[in-house]
Amino acid sequence: MELFGFLQAKARPVLGLDITSTSVKLLELSRSGNRYRVESYLVRPLPANTVVEKNISDAETLADAIRKLVSQAKPKTRDVAAAVPGSAVITKIVELPAGLSDLALETQISLEADHYIPYPLEEVALDFEVVGPSPANPDRVEVLLAACRRENVESRQEVIELAGLNARIIDVEVFAIERAFQLIRPHLEPASAQVVAVVDIGASMLTLNVLAEGKTIYTREQLFGGRQVTEEIQRRYGLSIQEAGRAKKQGGLPDDYETEVVEPFKEALIQQISRSLQFFFSSSQYSYIDCLVLAGGVAAMDGLKESVEEKLGLPAVVANPFANMTVASKVNAVALANDAPAMMIALGLALRSFD
Repeated sequence: MELFGFLQAKARPVLGLDITSTSVKLLELSRSGNRYRVESYLVRPLPANTVVEKNISDAETLADAIRKLVSQAKPKTRDVAAAVPGSAVITKIVELPAGLSDLALETQISLEADHYIPYPLEEVALDFEVVGPSPANPDRVEVLLAACRRENVESRQEVIELAGLNARIIDVEVFAIERAFQLIRPHLEPASAQVVAVVDIGASMLTLNVLAEGKTIYTREQLFGGRQVTEEIQRRYGLSIQEAGRAKKQGGLPDDYETEVVEPFKEALIQQISRSLQFFFSSSQYSYIDCLVLAGGVAAMDGLKESVEEKLGLPAVVANPFANMTVASKVNAVALANDAPAMMIALGLALRSFD
């Protein structure tokens, strides 16, 4: 077993580096008072099959893409915060005696972990954080245990170092989204800010994170995403995958594109969101949510927010965590605004600079 810094504070500047199945995203922040400023930002597409379902399959190609991203963005630091997917991490709240030293806590956590982790402990990266006193017993504290196969952590560390950077923090995507959500929460209607579902719709994965009072209480990942639109364009109109991707972004497709491709995709997406919510309701004490936050590259699709509200009967907003931030002169503010819904994880990682 090896201890890694999933959770503990690292108060020094880091770049948020979000590695997805189709792109790598970089974000660097500074802060003055309570105001954040975007110092560097860039998104670079990845060749097909470099990352497959959030697993790195071509380390050299990914490292090369990161090197080029950093060379173009010119950030001020080489320290990086990246993340493993929530599906790769086991989390558990355990109760331990209050007043233990850090070393004693570490020893006790190592003993407790053996009860909850289905892997040999020598193959595990582990971290913990004291949440607070136990509601049931003031002589004990609740401790959040997070564990992950070391190979998931080390594959990201190795790629970052291969790119000439320093892997300062390996976080968890769920925690990064929770951190970024704190910048969106003040803009929600007070009545809608209690139980919120953040739906992150990427190229190949849909992730539902439900937060109550700003804390994650449920997460679920499923294979579904915007790549299905690209593949349908490719199939229906006889284009290469690269041509289909360009056409999806730039337009110029036949008149039946909206009715034959976009609308069926929206309906399927809303069904997937509804199904994920039903899983949440059936496995928790909750039978409702107050608001949906749409994130990820698909979130800004024309008419999606309105369709979600109509079909699910819920208020929805498209994530823009940069709404109150300033940007450096070298940052393309228009591109950042367009990419904002897809930058939640990169932002949550960059915010580790201020823990």
